[in-house]
Amino acid sequence: MNEKRASEVVRGPVRARDLGVAVGTGTPGPANAITDVPGTRVGHCTLTAGPGTDSAEVHTGVTVVLPHDDGIWSRPVFAGSHRLNGNGELTGLQWVRESGMLTSPIGLTNSHSVGVVRDALARVEVARRAPGSCSGPCRWWGRPGTAS
Repeated sequence: MNEKRASEVVRGPVRARDLGVAVGTGTPGPANAITDVPGTRVGHCTLTAGPGTDSAEVHTGVTVVLPHDDGIWSRPVFAGSHRLNGNGELTGLQWVRESGMLTSPIGLTNSHSVGVVRDALARVEVARRAPGSCSGPCRWWGRPGTAS
């Protein structure tokens, strides 16, 4: 185990792996990030508004994860779930539990914005599909996975 002495100064974020704790049998990619997985895309937006950045009246954000770039709505991926502490919200979880499939992007936001992000993801997908084109790959549909 890679031990750190109390007198050592730690700068920046410390990962479990830095402390000698290995989770699983895989090895991290070059950036040690979810985007190391080929085809995975992540987008993020932070909204800060009000009288000054430090005392903003609004400070929130959203992150959207696309598990692959082949169109997640028409090419689902296997998925599962794990409950860490029972708090928070996650739309689309029952679909994942019943089908074992993820059929939408994953939106991450604060608890009060889960519904807004879910609705936005659904609107994007509905607009993408041409009217009357729901044959073939359009047979897949799931409630967008949005969590706080």
